Amino acid sequence: MVVIPERIDPASVVLSHDEIRRYSRHLILPEVGVEGQKRLKAASVLLIGTGGLGSPLALYLAAAGVGRIGLVDYDVVDESNLQRQVIHGTRDVGRSKLDSAAETIADLNPFVAIDRYNVPLSSANALDILSGYDVIVDGTDNFPTRYLVNDACVLLGKPNVYGSVFRFEGQVSVFYAREGPCYRCLFPAPPPPGLVPSCADGGVLGVLPGTIGTLQATEAIKLITGIGQPLIGRLLLYDALEMSFETIKLRKNPACPICGLNPTVTELIDYEAFCGVPAHDRSTFSSEGAPVRAITVDEVKARLDAGDNLLILDVREPQEWAISAIPGTLRIPKGEVLARLDELPTDHDIVVHCRTGIRSADVIRVLQERGYTRLYNMAGGINAWARRIDPTLPVY
Repeated sequence: MVVIPERIDPASVVLSHDEIRRYSRHLILPEVGVEGQKRLKAASVLLIGTGGLGSPLALYLAAAGVGRIGLVDYDVVDESNLQRQVIHGTRDVGRSKLDSAAETIADLNPFVAIDRYNVPLSSANALDILSGYDVIVDGTDNFPTRYLVNDACVLLGKPNVYGSVFRFEGQVSVFYAREGPCYRCLFPAPPPPGLVPSCADGGVLGVLPGTIGTLQATEAIKLITGIGQPLIGRLLLYDALEMSFETIKLRKNPACPICGLNPTVTELIDYEAFCGVPAHDRSTFSSEGAPVRAITVDEVKARLDAGDNLLILDVREPQEWAISAIPGTLRIPKGEVLARLDELPTDHDIVVHCRTGIRSADVIRVLQERGYTRLYNMAGGINAWARRIDPTLPVY
């Protein structure tokens, strides 16, 4: 199966002498050859995200000679990105990820045209942005955007090269409703909010996005050139610790709400409301969970200095305590809180904190359901404490 480039006829494409030298190792492959390389030059690929997955995707698709690459990202490069987002460097910290990625791509292959979309992908702009590309590659890290990308691809008839990573494991597939199942066929409903931690909270092995992103790039190249068997109707599972690959066959769901026989989703919806979580840090979405009372790190420090009888509860994981910790805190991982309620008095003010304030807010809601009322969420978590109160602690 070949995804024919929509905007340029490959037969009209000419490879220059410089391009022939650059792509010579492709050209001597009988499966690719001149025709396949022309297809790559004629093709357009949109990358949703220029982070862990987007980095190897952008590098290898550009190196392969994909003629036009679109990049969707609104974030800036942070030091914590550099452990896995190899398209950016130390000098790029604080810069727009789009600018950093585009500069690296241009240096790697000046024959590639680059489109930049410095916006969060949303239901309002997704169809307009995705419609101009032959292949869509999902390099996102949150469920609202994954469902958004899937639905937009189904409505537009585009192939969606999917990838995800978490800790030491990754997944890859090609969701193409014209030929097989879509993402909703595999995951009809998102997981409950808070059940699956983000990479920022759960961690990710630095090389893992490189493995998965490179596999995604391979699938995109196969779709464009028509070689091999793409992962349509198959989900590839990778375990880095076991160094194992497993392939699961997927079936199209006749009752799928968007690609089934009688679709009920015929336009893009509110995916943050559907998943119950925000899609990005610029989102104004607020879940309908119980309200959480916040307290700043400065207020916590002032109350401690004044001798207030505060209980500071650290709900991070043990490996995080080894990085940084506030002396005198009670340390109970989030998953153990309910089993250790006897350690939490109801007649004390309890300040709960994690790394940034997300997990601690979840814990507070659980405790509120069990009658606790004197609870405060330390805004910004221990990273805010390290920045404002104790600069001897590292920020991670």
